[in-house]
Amino acid sequence: METLVNGAGFLTPSFLVGAVLGATSVDTFVVVEAIIYAAILALVLVTGFAYSTLLERKLIGRFQDRYGPNRVGPFGLMQPAADGVKLFFKEDVVPATVDRPMYFLAPLIVVVTALLAFAVIPIGPTFSIGGRPVELALMDVNVGILFTLAITSITVYGIVLAGWSSNNKYSLLGGIRSAAQMISYELALGLGLVGVLLLTGSLSLQDIVNQQDKIWTLNCFRTPIGFLVYLMAGIAETNRAPFDLAEAEGELGAGYHTEYVGMRFGMFFLAEYINMITVSAIATTFFLGGWQGPWVGTIPILGVVWFILKVFLFMCGYMWLRATLPRIRYDRLMRLGWLVLLPLGILNVLWASFFYALWQTFGWV
Repeated sequence: METLVNGAGFLTPSFLVGAVLGATSVDTFVVVEAIIYAAILALVLVTGFAYSTLLERKLIGRFQDRYGPNRVGPFGLMQPAADGVKLFFKEDVVPATVDRPMYFLAPLIVVVTALLAFAVIPIGPTFSIGGRPVELALMDVNVGILFTLAITSITVYGIVLAGWSSNNKYSLLGGIRSAAQMISYELALGLGLVGVLLLTGSLSLQDIVNQQDKIWTLNCFRTPIGFLVYLMAGIAETNRAPFDLAEAEGELGAGYHTEYVGMRFGMFFLAEYINMITVSAIATTFFLGGWQGPWVGTIPILGVVWFILKVFLFMCGYMWLRATLPRIRYDRLMRLGWLVLLPLGILNVLWASFFYALWQTFGWV
């Protein structure tokens, strides 16, 4: 267990034992560092969610030849705050026939898993504070990608529980649809990432970023099939248009969260956008070099700037797709996942294996 956790000082078993026994050798700096980083990361993600909604409304407004929100605050910048206040003061209606424990637990599962998935993603290079290295990741584990995939997979439990506990047939259908969709596309998503793992030889996200220090070593060029498969599967995993069949308003009346109002609905909304940020951050880390970029070696803080810019571009792509493509039929959605993306994922693994063997033969790796 000790070997799984290192880097920016996650709470290890040795720390927990020392804390329980009252040992004086506990490194309090490590604990404080982890707590501060986690708090800042949660604040940044929640703020990113708020302004992602504003960005989407602005962009879609421009695509449709209108302004979008521009009344609340300068340039509409206070619109997310106004939306939050509106959700907070909405009447809290709970249907009489819901399964109350599961009904209240479902949005918590979705939000917590969305936030936890970001714990192992490095957002910048290692800094030195007082001669002590500080990594810009909550924890650097040597099975980072497995942690991320495992945590994001738990999201489906929250969605299924929301649909089932609502005691509403439309909500239940939305939850079942989402479960089938996420399980189907997770296979392709995982195969899209396997190519990177083969070329890198490590499951640590920090190692994957470090190996993409030149433009010709970016994995989007070395495994283009995996890049394409991951992008399409990632959009489907977050239930975004054109793959938002779990929330098909015309068929299911908003789907699995039909019976949720106020802040509980806001929690599902929060999780959707944070999952978008997470999928974009993983794509950035695996295929675009993460925080790597020009002048990062000279000015390390630029690594964070490059990381944010790359994630921002992926988020704009999400919104562009929503404004452009209509929702596809459910049978076509499943056919795309099983008959197109899954074979492409297998082809990606074969291509990465061939590419790696070629590089080993010529001594390039």
